[in-house]
Amino acid sequence: MGSCVCLRQHCYYSGVGGAFQRRGLSTLFRKGVVAPGLTAPFYQYHRNRRRVEACVSTGFKEQELRSPDLVALEYADLNLTHNVSQELGHVRIRQHVNPLSSSLSVPVEVPDWNQVFRDPTLPLMVDIGSGSGRFLMWLAKRNLVVRNYLGLEIRQKLVKRADVWVKELGLSNIHFMYANATTSFNQLVSTYPGPLMLVSILCPDPYFKRKHHKRRVIQKPLVDSIVNNLAPRGQVFIQSDVLDVALEMRNQFDSLPHVLKHIDEIESSVLCDSEGWLLSNPMGKRTEREIHAEFEGAKIYRRVYQKQVQKALG
Repeated sequence: MGSCVCLRQHCYYSGVGGAFQRRGLSTLFRKGVVAPGLTAPFYQYHRNRRRVEACVSTGFKEQELRSPDLVALEYADLNLTHNVSQELGHVRIRQHVNPLSSSLSVPVEVPDWNQVFRDPTLPLMVDIGSGSGRFLMWLAKRNLVVRNYLGLEIRQKLVKRADVWVKELGLSNIHFMYANATTSFNQLVSTYPGPLMLVSILCPDPYFKRKHHKRRVIQKPLVDSIVNNLAPRGQVFIQSDVLDVALEMRNQFDSLPHVLKHIDEIESSVLCDSEGWLLSNPMGKRTEREIHAEFEGAKIYRRVYQKQVQKALG
């Protein structure tokens, strides 16, 4: 994937991996199973198309298809086992954890990067709130000698299961940590030997209640830490299916125009809607939350920022 995210192709991964029966798809569209009509929103059209593609690929009727099925299809090529050990127990993706709890208020110990990664000098991507880790593993598997990947997650069981999967896949360029990014990000990333080239914050917990907004991951100290540690031309990818959360993240990064530029200001070919949200996912793979949200008809709000190269004085 190189030292920065490739946004030139604007290719949105269809989610079922491999060639589709194009003739069958065309028939379904003509018969009105999904009508892409010119008045339909861009994201709604592509959401419907992906659901039909999945139905054609699996033989499911659309009424039978569930979002977990789409997740399984999206990540089928990882061939991950779903056996849960007695020690690990049941793993809940939607478990709520208070990031302000005392157990998460102390920075984690910095690992020996030489033990964590085969080559700790490679460009680094950090995924804040890595969830199950499938998204990061998919990237790591395709960029073995190009980039290292670090997932930070506050749900410990998810981290333990991700570690099991990483061992199964035999990947040496990815590592997951049970850590609160708010308190640990700077300490971890500032010690990494290579350049920090990409930070992703994808569909973070919205904490809907106003009294819990202080738990949201995007706070000014973390934003400052990300920007300060990001290498020149490094990027920040944010997205959410909750508009309020997306706007809050956007406002934080938009407040630093002297340091960060949105990608459409740099790449004229990048497509955004009238409100400045990216029309497609630039990573080539959807996260699990993204799949669930789109299945339910939600729009995904995305922005990608790039750090500017500071001109030398004199």
